[in-house]
Amino acid sequence: MVAKLIETNAAPFERVEVDPITLDIVENALRNARNEMDAVLFRTAMSPGIREQHDAFPLIANNEGKMVVGQFGSFLHGFINGYEGTIEDGDIFLTNDPYSCNGAVSHLNDWLMMMPIFHKGRLVSWAAMFGHMTDVGGKVPGSLPTDAKMIYEEGMIVPPTKIYRQGALQEELLTLLLANTRMPEWNKSDFFAIIAALRLAERRVRENIGRFGIDTYISAMADMLDRNKLAMAAIIRMIIPEGPQKSYFEDWIDDDGMGNGPYKIACTLHRDGDVAHFDFTGCDPQSDSSINFLLNEEMFKMFFGAFTINLFDPQILFNDGFYDLVQVHIPEGCILKPKKPAALSCRTHLLGRIFDLMGGLLGQGAPDALNAAGFSDSPHFMYSGFGADGEWYQLFQIGFGGVPGRPVGDGPDGHSMWPAFTNVPNEFLEAYFPLRIREYATIPDSGGAGKHRGGNGISIAYELMEAGQISLHDDRWLTYPWGVNGGAPGMRSTKRLVRSDGTEENLPSKCDRVQVKPGDMLYFNTWGGGGWGDPLARDPKLVLLDVRRGLVSVEGARRYGVVVSNGAVDGTATTALRAEMAGSRGETPLFDRGFADLDELKARCEAETGFAPPLAPVFRGARVQAAE
Repeated sequence: MVAKLIETNAAPFERVEVDPITLDIVENALRNARNEMDAVLFRTAMSPGIREQHDAFPLIANNEGKMVVGQFGSFLHGFINGYEGTIEDGDIFLTNDPYSCNGAVSHLNDWLMMMPIFHKGRLVSWAAMFGHMTDVGGKVPGSLPTDAKMIYEEGMIVPPTKIYRQGALQEELLTLLLANTRMPEWNKSDFFAIIAALRLAERRVRENIGRFGIDTYISAMADMLDRNKLAMAAIIRMIIPEGPQKSYFEDWIDDDGMGNGPYKIACTLHRDGDVAHFDFTGCDPQSDSSINFLLNEEMFKMFFGAFTINLFDPQILFNDGFYDLVQVHIPEGCILKPKKPAALSCRTHLLGRIFDLMGGLLGQGAPDALNAAGFSDSPHFMYSGFGADGEWYQLFQIGFGGVPGRPVGDGPDGHSMWPAFTNVPNEFLEAYFPLRIREYATIPDSGGAGKHRGGNGISIAYELMEAGQISLHDDRWLTYPWGVNGGAPGMRSTKRLVRSDGTEENLPSKCDRVQVKPGDMLYFNTWGGGGWGDPLARDPKLVLLDVRRGLVSVEGARRYGVVVSNGAVDGTATTALRAEMAGSRGETPLFDRGFADLDELKARCEAETGFAPPLAPVFRGARVQAAE
């Protein structure tokens, strides 16, 4: 059922011609408004996940709900088509329920707020934003249980609800929501910070209308969407061959946190005219654990657009204009479209792995455009308990791995898959939480060797100052971020806990309720990105520079066939080593996963990681059938 729009003015908008200068002014005014939304949010939110790491995504959309400026694509299509009430001037809607909005948000921690913007009785735009709340209830602090089997274990579920009704805050409803979180002050602050950002967008939209007129404003947004569509059509034709031949790629999530895995995601791609077709038939059925990802089709289109625009032409305004050029099929009941009430709290692993999948899929028609793997995941660290003052503390922090080697150069070291994300400053962590950062450094040689090196992972050493519990969310501990075009895979992730009494234990990549005491030290090491291109083609001067910067060790330089001695490249020895390596290695592979097949990988697992290999997932028959 489509929501009922209440307008007091039924006059249609007139599509008018907008001159290029006016169009650029409107475009940049909306871009600036989107940036102002971020600025308001980050200066008024309290949780470090939003305030410091910027885990929030704003947008300004046209009257149909299509994002014109923003970052994460439009959340509004699923809401408008799933909400059964009215949409009126002064309303603001809140939801965190993925199943009520077709996956427009993908787990309960994301509070999505949407505000229709009216002008003289007509809906003219939408402003929307969601942010990751540190806690929304559920069975563990942070509301991201690794062992949840149903979404009801993950926190309070809020279906699409009017939190503001015709301008009035529904205070009792907000009180109810805040009573179901361990961090009510943070959630309250973050809630009103998002509201302030939406109201800022509303003011800027009305200023534009006052300056240019309503028909020019509406037409300018339509032109901005059309320009994006033209640009994306050119990119799609360039990178995806037309015809009956199809590209196929698959990757795996290592485990589900309950001893089972790996879980396969797979996709087939072809182009028909200007339209790219993605078919996820072949993915494993949904898991009984919380690693499922309810992938909204529009969200995947956004992933595809962000990936290709940033790779080929970052100057293109990213919006929803190209969505008609992408068709997506995701079988119901598979791990990317689970059926309610499947758990979703640990969907971050699949969300990140989708980018690796696209990197391996899109470049097959143009191998020089291939990206290695390394977006892979968005690692989480959570630490909570009662401090010496008796007050509850709770940290949610996102970690970063190595970004993959790319056609245009090396992958950044320890960087987020989302360009707008930032690290939490160590000074902030030490000022507000009972911990000390004893080490924060890239891990030498963790990036895959290549003509363009994969980015290194990050090692963070947390000294924990209070008794409490920690939770870890990560992946790529079993499989490797693969290399392409002769590049080598990146290093796996590891997590190691050194107790205050000197004993050590390796922790699994996904775990909750790990009890810690004062003086315990956690070494949180993320994976490295895969390499791009033949390592023997890398300029020895660049290898030496990496060695001097501590990004590559002297021994690691030999992976590139480069011999470093006494702080300099030994040219004669390098020439000899490269000739020897080239003669003995055979043909360089298009993809280097670091293993031949899963059976071989599992056979090596315990010797290489210290953990027993995960057991093959067992799926219920009905779900297997649903995914076929």
